Amino acid sequence: MVRLDENEISFPDPELYDGHEGVIAFGGDLSVERIWFAYQLGIFPWYNPDEEILWWCPDPRFVLFPDELKVSKSMRKILNKNLFTFTENKDFRGVISNCQAVSRKDQTGTWLSDELMESFIRLHEYGLAKSIEVWLDNELVGGFYGMQIGNVFCGESMFAKVSNASKAGFIHFVESNRENIDLIDCQSHTEHLESLGAGMIPKKEFLKILHKNNERR
Repeated sequence: MVRLDENEISFPDPELYDGHEGVIAFGGDLSVERIWFAYQLGIFPWYNPDEEILWWCPDPRFVLFPDELKVSKSMRKILNKNLFTFTENKDFRGVISNCQAVSRKDQTGTWLSDELMESFIRLHEYGLAKSIEVWLDNELVGGFYGMQIGNVFCGESMFAKVSNASKAGFIHFVESNRENIDLIDCQSHTEHLESLGAGMIPKKEFLKILHKNNERR
């Protein structure tokens, strides 16, 4: 792994450097500029708050192509009932705060530190990070957030306070953005997203799509 210099915003080229189990660098800082630069290279931070910052570009990469979205019959019935309403960028802080607080299976604490959360909130204020909110009876019950890089959406984290809320929000987002999103980066495998059609592709293929997207911007 490469140690990053806090005074210089740079990363090893993830196309040429594999790192250790997907970790290609450590250290540096969580400035808005560094995080934004990292995502444009296909790199994201993921670490325990009491440890050094780790920067990842795993191989293979877990992604969803919008045309490969899978919606079960039971989930379609739930969506057709119109129980949930959906918004975009209405309550970014509420979404990311819930993502930080939600308890997850086989996980104690949270990977989302206060410092990282505040950096994402600033990225949102600059129009670089976005949130999708799911509402039930005017209460925020689910949602997710991530980075929008042209036609690639890099998902970060999601939460649900009621059954099917995050799934409904994700399906709504994908179906509403088929024309302007080529790829959704899910980063690491989850059964939840696999059931919706996400799958693994080689890192080189992911980076090729991301680089083409950057060239079009």
